[in-house]
Amino acid sequence: MRNLEDFVPNAETRLRTLVETAVDGIILIDAQGLILTFNPACERLFGYRAEDVIGRDVGMLMPASDPGEHGRHLQNYHRTGERRIIGVSREVRGRRKDGTTFPIDLSVGEAKENGRTVFVGNIHDLTALKRAEADLVGKVEELKRSNEELRQFLHTGSHDLQEPLRMVASYVELLAKRYRGRLDADADEFIAYAVGGVTRMQQLIRALLSYSRIGMKTTELADVSCESALQKALANLRSAIEESGAQITYEPLPVLLADETQLVELFQQLLANAIIYHSREIPLVHIHAGRSGADRWTVSVKDNGLGIDPRYFERIFVIFQRLHRREDFTGAGMGLAICKKIVEHHHGTIWVESAPGEGSTFSFTLAAAPGACGVNTLAAMPP
Repeated sequence: MRNLEDFVPNAETRLRTLVETAVDGIILIDAQGLILTFNPACERLFGYRAEDVIGRDVGMLMPASDPGEHGRHLQNYHRTGERRIIGVSREVRGRRKDGTTFPIDLSVGEAKENGRTVFVGNIHDLTALKRAEADLVGKVEELKRSNEELRQFLHTGSHDLQEPLRMVASYVELLAKRYRGRLDADADEFIAYAVGGVTRMQQLIRALLSYSRIGMKTTELADVSCESALQKALANLRSAIEESGAQITYEPLPVLLADETQLVELFQQLLANAIIYHSREIPLVHIHAGRSGADRWTVSVKDNGLGIDPRYFERIFVIFQRLHRREDFTGAGMGLAICKKIVEHHHGTIWVESAPGEGSTFSFTLAAAPGACGVNTLAAMPP
């Protein structure tokens, strides 16, 4: 068996090899701040040769404003023993031989060498990281500007399209009323196509406007009765509800921290979706809520509609994505995209649980109103 002494020379050689081949700079200074060791990585970082700096004050590697602060830290350590700079990684700036500065991550450790205190500094160059961060910040700002320009274009373009489209719709409807049955069958069919196309375009533009408005203005969130928002959505959908014979019930619902207009829109889109995509049965929709942690609620809208294949769960929340032909179901294909944008604007999440032929349950989470610990006490009832 070999003795520990047999490994000492090798250990010293290995330590020297580690220091000399390290990717990061390693510097050793004494209690007075004089440089004792300056490895090759430090030479590459600072542009000095080791023999140029050994025995000199470490302040030469710092910008003009920093050596005084370093000296105060060192003096404070000797005076009080406070280890503020020991074992802590911090970002500072280094100064190269040519006078240029660069960001570094510096961590300092304390050691004993032949009975004296020495300090080991590990230096990691942050130049590439800072450049990448700056590029990322620039790209984020550029993306924000691009998104804002796109949102403004979407809003303004959709708004400006309404007036000429309204004129086209008026004249096409006038043609339909005045000449239906007075021309041949082809003409009647063409007019019907024109009316249908204009109607779909109007629906699409209204949906685009709704989508573009979400998040355009910074609105302060307030306590909103979920039940009150639901009632307003039901009032807006009264014609569709009566025409379809839909039966909508709900349990007591909570008070949420939300934008009331957007919460009404959220309920309206989810209910309209349940009414549009119903099976041969009368649409049955039930809304309930449950706690989701200490400060959030999950609200669910369950229907008995056609159901959705799990393969399409992500797709249905994307703008303009449809799973059915326009001829089979009305709508602009944006309802669930609007829902997703509203929920995410409130820092919540939305998802669906469904299977073909088994109906769907759309659920979303929103923040509970501060101080509201329960649900509204009004009795649940259909509209």
